[in-house]
Amino acid sequence: MHSAILILDFGSQYSRLIARRIRAASVYCEIHPFDIGTQFIREFSPIGIILSGGPESIFMDASETPRAPQIVFELGVPVLGICYGMQVMTVQLGGEIETAPAREFGYAELFTSSSRLLQDIKDRISSDGKPALDVWMSHGDQVSKLPPGFTAIASNAATPFAGIADETRQFYGLQFHPEVSHTLQGKVILERFAHDICGASYDWNMQNYVEEAVGRIRARVGTDKVILGLSGGVDSSVAAALIHRAIGDQLVCVFVDNGLLRHHEARQTMETFSRNLSVNVIHVDAGRQFLRQLEGITDPEQKRHAIGREFVEIFQQEAAKIEGVKWLAQGTIYPDVIESAGDHLKKSGLIKSHHNVGGLPETLRLKLLEPLRELFKDEVRQLGLALGLPRDLVFRHPFPGPGLGVRILGEVKYEYTELLRQADAIFIEELINAGWYEKTSQAFAVFLPIKSVGIIDNSRSYEYVIALRAVQTEDFMTAHWAELPYTLLARISNRIINEIRGINRVVYDVSGKPPATIEWE
Repeated sequence: MHSAILILDFGSQYSRLIARRIRAASVYCEIHPFDIGTQFIREFSPIGIILSGGPESIFMDASETPRAPQIVFELGVPVLGICYGMQVMTVQLGGEIETAPAREFGYAELFTSSSRLLQDIKDRISSDGKPALDVWMSHGDQVSKLPPGFTAIASNAATPFAGIADETRQFYGLQFHPEVSHTLQGKVILERFAHDICGASYDWNMQNYVEEAVGRIRARVGTDKVILGLSGGVDSSVAAALIHRAIGDQLVCVFVDNGLLRHHEARQTMETFSRNLSVNVIHVDAGRQFLRQLEGITDPEQKRHAIGREFVEIFQQEAAKIEGVKWLAQGTIYPDVIESAGDHLKKSGLIKSHHNVGGLPETLRLKLLEPLRELFKDEVRQLGLALGLPRDLVFRHPFPGPGLGVRILGEVKYEYTELLRQADAIFIEELINAGWYEKTSQAFAVFLPIKSVGIIDNSRSYEYVIALRAVQTEDFMTAHWAELPYTLLARISNRIINEIRGINRVVYDVSGKPPATIEWE
């Protein structure tokens, strides 16, 4: 049993970053909504609790503004409040909050005093001998009166109580965000809280996790058979390798080629699993069926639903042919779970639907097995390496569930899939050759259903356009377009236009997220 830190989410866009920082410190943690309930918190038995930031103002009516369960301050474990979480702690423990005279958004310099949380953590010493930190602020309210037992441990002219502490009860509050990379010592601060203050051991790593997960899968599944939809992506591939390690031939994978995969992806997937890892894989070539279902559909969400429905139908047909199957395995990972569970809190509108969260079709009548459900993407990759999967598979860029169906704008046609597949293969090949593939977090080509005038072989051409997209990001919540060298872009463009009949123009997407999303649809 791992020692665990509980993160109570007040709707912050950075809550997931807090969890990733704690996990990176080899400490297990989970994110749950702030109103999860007293009984759950007791049973979770955390060794420490972190209260996240959030978009609300503490000045709203107390019945409408999120508050921490009172049990948080009664368990006798260390508590760290971040931004709104610090303000909640302040109010609930007898302090006061006011509207800040000057809001702080972005970089700030703070000066620290002696405390267990911040002792010896600094970016420099100021001219008057004070330890200074470079941090990231995002607040319009601030603490005006400390709760009984608290002292200030960080401040600047704008925010006199930028960090507070009750050392006796091990309660700490930070007005800044230690979880974001802009706070240069943020990682060290969170590690200090987890290890030195909460007493967490370094017992969360993927080498140890393999045997734990294998044991849990064997205990749950017993002698039953498990079926898994193998997409060729990282998550389903790692799930397949882990389950196969646990139950061997009791696992049957169904690889549905929907005609919307990357260049040679079907062949590579079959070679990796059926030939190299001896996993039982059923290959279903259903490209024509999927394309028929997509005829005339241009709306991105309708395309996703059509692809999802067809996949479920084909998958159910294959599952019915296998005797003794009791379980359906999925490559659901922790960010999928967090986003689905947190929608009620964050009041987020639909951006795009998740294909693997939300239950199973009733007609399938199978129990659900999700062995990666508590892992972040970087942990899934580490697990894949620990299981012996090839590095080039484990570190492949993310690929959407609907595949090229949402990288072809508008209606999906066979002609378009062939043009896009070739263009995407050239793009990725050149990125790998230039050493840029692993410098980017996601890179792909997009087919634009428009034609432009060009000149090829001294003749007028009227052909399609390909857009290239490459981004760099730590968490996929925000992203910056990758500043690829012009010479590299020129080489990619020349190859695509010269080698693919039907394309005469290539453009590069220089939009960040936000306002754009990483995928075009």
